Amino acid sequence: MGVEGKDKVKALEAGAVALSGQLGKTVQRLRKAYNLSLSELSEQSGVAKSIISQIERNETNPTLATIWRLAQALDVSIERVLQAAEDEPFIEKTSKGDTPNLVSDDGRCRLAIIGWIKTVEWLQWYDFQADPGGVLESEPHQRGSVECLSVLEGELEVEVAGVIETARSGDTLRYRCDRPHTIRNRTALPAHATMVCMLKAAVMD
Repeated sequence: MGVEGKDKVKALEAGAVALSGQLGKTVQRLRKAYNLSLSELSEQSGVAKSIISQIERNETNPTLATIWRLAQALDVSIERVLQAAEDEPFIEKTSKGDTPNLVSDDGRCRLAIIGWIKTVEWLQWYDFQADPGGVLESEPHQRGSVECLSVLEGELEVEVAGVIETARSGDTLRYRCDRPHTIRNRTALPAHATMVCMLKAAVMD
């Protein structure tokens, strides 16, 4: 199961907000490194002083054209403007209440989206829990996608194209998820696992 529909929109919006905040810090750092005032950077870039100030304070989401102008004025690539400073420590925390959750159709399987929002287009990972009898049926992901299910507690069964395999605590199953696939908990006990979905992992025949 990937992030789709409204959940995907929310994920991308959250990623845009995070990127905007990172951008503001980087622009300010580079501007100060070149010993430029807001007015001087505005004059060199053609971007209004008030807009640059808002970008640095993370109060606006600039257009690509604005980012390009600032990058040109700061004599760096757009990639460098968008990336965090290499010497800055990176640590990000998401509280339990802010973690998006998905529920299977039968209501017995729950997936907490614990992966990094920025990788959602190609790498997704979840905390997966299944009550007794729980079934998670998923449509095919894009061609070449692979899913890894590592069981932490209990026992889970995975079926892909009629092939069935069972995993117990400590086991990991890797399987193609570019075709219909199903995860089941056939036991009388809850099951807990981590699930990682690698989209376009490889071109597989």
